[in-house]
Amino acid sequence: MTALQRYLPLAGRLLLALIFVLSGFEKITGFSGTVGYITAKGLPLPQLAAIGAIVFELAGSIMLVLGWKARWGALLLFVFTALATIFFHNFWAVPADQSTNQMIHFMKNLAIMGGLLYVMAYGSGAISLDDEKSA
Repeated sequence: MTALQRYLPLAGRLLLALIFVLSGFEKITGFSGTVGYITAKGLPLPQLAAIGAIVFELAGSIMLVLGWKARWGALLLFVFTALATIFFHNFWAVPADQSTNQMIHFMKNLAIMGGLLYVMAYGSGAISLDDEKSA
């Protein structure tokens, strides 16, 4: 195993997880704003949805960072990101002056989902709490 094969999966997991850790804590500290945003999108049970988002983001990102059940953590983050992409970055259904910004977020989320699929397929790598052979 080369140094790149040993250390880059850890770096990749950290970079993928960072956005979710920050976003999860933002949702906690700005809970009422998060609920308001979900409500504005017309989604049902906005408080429960906000709590679910926090749990998925923080649990998934912590699992990813630690490399503990990283495939499951990546799955949580994948599901969260897919739902957020469809409901919050639907560039095709927003006013023209917002469509470019929403398309950028939509495409960014697709790229993140690609990275998460990679973790789901190949596991967490050498530097993790998961045993590389069983990950």
